Amino acid sequence: MTGEGDDRLRAVVALAQAMAAAHTPRESVRAAAEGVRAALGGSFAAISAWERELGQLKVLVNVGALAEGETEYPERESYPVHEFPEIVGFLHEQWAGGGQPNAWVETAGDGTDDGPYNHQRVAALRRRGRGCCVVAPIVLHGRAWGELYVARSAGEPVFTRADADFATVLAAVTAAGIAQTERLAEARRLAFTDALTGLANRRAVDMRLDEALERHRRDGAVVSLVVCDLNGLKRVNDSRGHAVGDRLLERFGSVLSLCGAILPGTLAARLGGDEFCLLTEGPSADEVAKVAGELCDRAAELELGEGVAVGVASTGDPIGPVRSARRLFRLADAAQYRAKGAGSRAPVVAGRDGGTGDPVVRLADAPEPAPSTERRRFRR
Repeated sequence: MTGEGDDRLRAVVALAQAMAAAHTPRESVRAAAEGVRAALGGSFAAISAWERELGQLKVLVNVGALAEGETEYPERESYPVHEFPEIVGFLHEQWAGGGQPNAWVETAGDGTDDGPYNHQRVAALRRRGRGCCVVAPIVLHGRAWGELYVARSAGEPVFTRADADFATVLAAVTAAGIAQTERLAEARRLAFTDALTGLANRRAVDMRLDEALERHRRDGAVVSLVVCDLNGLKRVNDSRGHAVGDRLLERFGSVLSLCGAILPGTLAARLGGDEFCLLTEGPSADEVAKVAGELCDRAAELELGEGVAVGVASTGDPIGPVRSARRLFRLADAAQYRAKGAGSRAPVVAGRDGGTGDPVVRLADAPEPAPSTERRRFRR
């Protein structure tokens, strides 16, 4: 008995460690399902979430011996809650009354199991060649979050009451792991998101750009940066108030996101103040320039503001070697500076007017002058 207790303690620790090592909610639920399957000696395990607004249990992950039609990460495997009355009865109402969310066992037999018999589950067991299952509710923040399901193949030993009690413990560990992953995901979202527009922020751009340029150096991937300066924000703030100015920023953020979506995988970001950017990896320089032109056209149609000055720098254009994020930013900044100074309604693209002899490229690569009122300093 002591040996079994030690094994189960090790299984609990292993489950907690595996979930702690997960970086995303998807990785977390997979680690949970695999850990619980191993801990209970099951041939198959799944974790489902209760989507209250849709009245259904949505399967998030399946692991182990998958039956025909089952996939590891199903896109559309869900079950109406009315087919599982224990979810709103045994699992929910008892908790609301102070009861504990205990697990139970079902077999592909005659319904004499320890728990709320459900003919839907029994039929599914038989159809998939499984002999028994243990079902444990997952409770998060005092509410039903979903369920943990572990099955054994037909012919294998049936789960016992002790197994069900252990599954209840495993479900509690799983809930704690999911809560931790959700907190970390929210912290990451806040750390890399601009609060006003919902776009990425400068920190997210810096990280993504460093990664993209590493792939550029290794594989030659085309990396492009579109830097935008929203015209007229100060006038709007001074004449109509900052609330209206914020609305202009939000509306332009939506336009930027819409244009960025034309190029798959593009990151749309607000760098700060009235500065925004698009970062792409893969699309050609011509494709990026075309989208930058679309951005200028759409920004000019905004009710507020005075359009946008746009500069583009792409490793797909003749701008010379790009060995650092700073150089690509300086090139895009210089192009944007030229666009703004000329009052251009179209983007200025670095390298398109003479390659490395392009005035934009020469401006970006010139030694940075002391601060002055004539032009802002380029990014470091």
